[in-house]
Amino acid sequence: MSPEKLQRNFERCVDWEERYMYLIELGDRLEPFPMEKMNKTHLIAGCQSNVWLDLYIGQQNKMSIQATSDSSLVKGLLALVLIAYNNQQPASVLEFDIKDWFRQLDLKSQLSASRSQGLEAIIKHIRCHARAV
Repeated sequence: MSPEKLQRNFERCVDWEERYMYLIELGDRLEPFPMEKMNKTHLIAGCQSNVWLDLYIGQQNKMSIQATSDSSLVKGLLALVLIAYNNQQPASVLEFDIKDWFRQLDLKSQLSASRSQGLEAIIKHIRCHARAV
């Protein structure tokens, strides 16, 4: 799914309760995260919930990202991040203005400060990895 398609789907939701349910549904669709990678090496600091992230550069110099959380809502937020960044070249990850996209989704205003900080930590981690390539 593209960021544009997700935005259209998000706009079809009647209210924030429906959007939250959609986020949770997106999180449920995430590729299963390998249990052996649910360790401190893959744990992202700065998140209220536990978040595990695995990143590597795969075929055609594209970032491959797997992620999970012990929170259903955070898994949904991870799904948004993966829609924006997964299978993209590092330069595209760095060029994509995810903060503006989240503003368009009106996401920031609906998240607690701690969830917003956690989301920032996830994005920062991915972008740092993209810069290092």
